[in-house]
Amino acid sequence: MRLSLVLSFLLLGVTSHAQKANPNYDSTLAKRLGADDYGMKAYVFVILKSGSNTSTDKSFVDSCFRSHMRNINKLVEEGKLLVAGPMAKNDKSYRGIFILNVSNFEEATKLMEADLAIREKILDVELYKWYGSAALGEYLDEADKIWKSNP
Repeated sequence: MRLSLVLSFLLLGVTSHAQKANPNYDSTLAKRLGADDYGMKAYVFVILKSGSNTSTDKSFVDSCFRSHMRNINKLVEEGKLLVAGPMAKNDKSYRGIFILNVSNFEEATKLMEADLAIREKILDVELYKWYGSAALGEYLDEADKIWKSNP
């Protein structure tokens, strides 16, 4: 009897905590960002790795990376790329990450195919489903105000 009382109390505490309403909730913002009831949404997380093409043709490789940077800028402008950045040298040949504002691999793959460095296998990609804050992209406007030099 005592154990069931303790379990009931714990369940009641968990239930009441889970149902607590957010006094700051903005339904218009949540809808605009595609947020679920928890303020979250699905994304595709991309790991960019060194690809199988190890060409030493500097002109070709430079052309591929110019395409890579153009594609990054285009995806940011379209609201499809929320996070991008290089990784430090590592033993897994990981080169960078993206968080794409898409919910499925088909759309992510299509976006990645526009990148010549990926098409030419200078870079390979690994795609993962990721669940995170729907407000993730809101930082981009501020991020654009804090860089001094264009890489």
